[in-house]
Amino acid sequence: MRLPVRHSTIVAAFCLLASVQATRAGDSEDQIEQLLDAIAQVESRSDRNAVGDSGRAIGVYQIHQRYWQDGTRILGIDWPYKDATNPAKARQVVRAYLRHYGKDRSLLDMARIHNGGPNGHKKQSTQDYARKIEAILDGMAQSS
Repeated sequence: MRLPVRHSTIVAAFCLLASVQATRAGDSEDQIEQLLDAIAQVESRSDRNAVGDSGRAIGVYQIHQRYWQDGTRILGIDWPYKDATNPAKARQVVRAYLRHYGKDRSLLDMARIHNGGPNGHKKQSTQDYARKIEAILDGMAQSS
């Protein structure tokens, strides 16, 4: 036996589902922003003038030139590598890079991708980095 379904019930269910999905998307965005903050802390203590890896990594996120080229390509923009020292631009590039290569991956996998490249989540060498990021994210969660 089929029960009649009222239009208002369907609309209410759809609105509830959309609300839950929007909340999840909002949570996900907040988590990525926290991840970006944690990466900046681990990489440079958020120092825009930081230079590392024998001069091959610059800025808050310690971005290498190849990473920058890849990230700006993903964004569809043509910013020169020296702009990696601009925290706002660098954050956009890192966010795009991680969303692209870290799609459907955990935050810690995304951190490992930042540290080890597109397949960084598979590399043994990025596990210590992920633990540092995890400790910062845990600290952020406890202080909230």
